[in-house]
Amino acid sequence: MKVTTNPPAVSPMVDPHEVQEAVRRHYAELAVIAVNGAEEGSCCGGGGSGCGCGADSGSFGVSGYADRDLRHLPEGAATASLGCGNPTAVAKLSPGEVVLDLGSGGGIDVILSARRVGPTGKVYGLDMTDEMLELARRNAAEADMDNVEFLKGQIEDIPLPPESVDVVISNCVINLSTDKARVISEAARVLRPGGRFAVTDVVADPELDEETRQDLEMWTGCIAGALTRDDYRTLLEAAGLTDVELVESHRVHRHAGSSIIRARKPFASAQL
Repeated sequence: MKVTTNPPAVSPMVDPHEVQEAVRRHYAELAVIAVNGAEEGSCCGGGGSGCGCGADSGSFGVSGYADRDLRHLPEGAATASLGCGNPTAVAKLSPGEVVLDLGSGGGIDVILSARRVGPTGKVYGLDMTDEMLELARRNAAEADMDNVEFLKGQIEDIPLPPESVDVVISNCVINLSTDKARVISEAARVLRPGGRFAVTDVVADPELDEETRQDLEMWTGCIAGALTRDDYRTLLEAAGLTDVELVESHRVHRHAGSSIIRARKPFASAQL
């Protein structure tokens, strides 16, 4: 089954192409900042905005990661991270697994996942931004990771064959898509039977107002495009995923919180 309908959380007043270009521009700017240093700009300045702009910016970044992990990361990988959680911990990865990171950014979760799955496993990082892909490949090389591969593409159209990965992770990226039904359907397609969907993402309260949902800065700030709990559950189940679990970890906005979202592709699933 393939799901293509957007849930009500996506405002009909939003131009999808405008949102996508704003997100692409932001990530390109953020990659340059990570390479050249903070003097080049900030996540919310210079015409760009990142997760946390217009919200509680202290709730985004590397605060969800253990110090022992951060100590062994290239500086550029941590600098470019503006996620809302730690999906590598959520996913409970095992040696030998194949992992896909949707919206891999500077590569922090790819590198951490590669260490967990070991030399018999593999991790794919998918991102749409050339500048961020270049930074991620540099960070992976600095970390001496040879079981990783970075792919250019859209999370709505994953460039991998069906049933090719064991785990799909993502860190505060799905909320940036204007076609989340397609993202989740694609994630289900590439998961093997028994595979796991384990992401951290911003989830909105039903009270999030329409004015905020139409605000482009709040979109790139990871708030305006967030699904509600009910919408997330509906899309996951419509894509054929089961054992759906959504647990809020902390608030990032008056009407939104960072959540751990897990689901599983059943072993006897219908063809997607």
